Amino acid sequence: MLRVSIIGGSGYVGGELLRLLLAHPQAHVAQVTSERLAGKPVTSTHPNLRGRTALQYVSAAQIEPCDLLFVALPHGEAARRIEALAQHAPRLIDCSADFRLRDPAVYQHWYGAPHAAPTWLDRFVYGLPELEREALRTARYVSGVGCNATAANLALLPLVRAGLLDTSRDIVVDVKVGSSEGGAQASDSSHHPERSGVVRSFAPVGHRHTAEITQATGLSRVHLSITSVELVRGALATVHAFAAGPISEKDLWRAYRSSYSSEPFIRIIRERQGTYRLPEPKILAGSNYADVGFALDEAHGRIVSICAIDNLMKGAAGSAVQCMNLMFGFDETTGLEFAGLHPV
Repeated sequence: MLRVSIIGGSGYVGGELLRLLLAHPQAHVAQVTSERLAGKPVTSTHPNLRGRTALQYVSAAQIEPCDLLFVALPHGEAARRIEALAQHAPRLIDCSADFRLRDPAVYQHWYGAPHAAPTWLDRFVYGLPELEREALRTARYVSGVGCNATAANLALLPLVRAGLLDTSRDIVVDVKVGSSEGGAQASDSSHHPERSGVVRSFAPVGHRHTAEITQATGLSRVHLSITSVELVRGALATVHAFAAGPISEKDLWRAYRSSYSSEPFIRIIRERQGTYRLPEPKILAGSNYADVGFALDEAHGRIVSICAIDNLMKGAAGSAVQCMNLMFGFDETTGLEFAGLHPV
């Protein structure tokens, strides 16, 4: 049985990790830390786990050796503490943005400050299994994935791999996101009376996840916009791009099937009838699936690629557990079989 612990377990991602790991047949959750809540039951912040665990939060100073350490600290903290964190376990998965980017200069450009541990960046494998599966099997250190970047990357990768895009033209990615993306600590803009009912342009330009998309796809002319909508969970990426030459729907089907037909958590959604004809994050709540679909304006060569995920699952904790499965040779789907809910 794999002994795992979670550093920073009181937030939304920590809670999802705990929910998944408590039900994982190959994992035993040894400890969960929270400096603010040390001594209190984990169910004080994750009431959905009542009756599932008697674990109490401990401080980081009390953490004991384990086989794998999940780190779910605020951005910047893992990098600052990486030397100490790595002493607790031979393998580590960090869910923050601290180790997603390979180039320290790129990190400084997008995050506004030098990286606190630049020599560690090339030790981490980017934690998107659909992109880095083979490297993850032998990885000691794995980075988290940005939820917006995950949805964008999964929408783009089939087109990039098939060479279908005109890379001399701009590619626009619009991601609509739910409120849980903002984390468990409320802000003025996430206060319910201010958040409810909105379709708010949150980051029309300059969002940091742009760097992850560029790194993963190799595309240099990608422009990312983020819009807040009235969801709790969910992210929907809509990519607008142009084909490199004449293109048909058969070409697109071939590209998506080539990339994703053997992927356990990717479903290609493009129905002719029904309510859910294209990807919709609502029906993915709690699941590790990413639904991907497309539409084609054949007359103008415009491709619209769409990906829906649960931002806390495929965009964070679910991908992290999927990476754990790969790192330790478990079946990749273990502990991640939940299909989502309908209706919600």
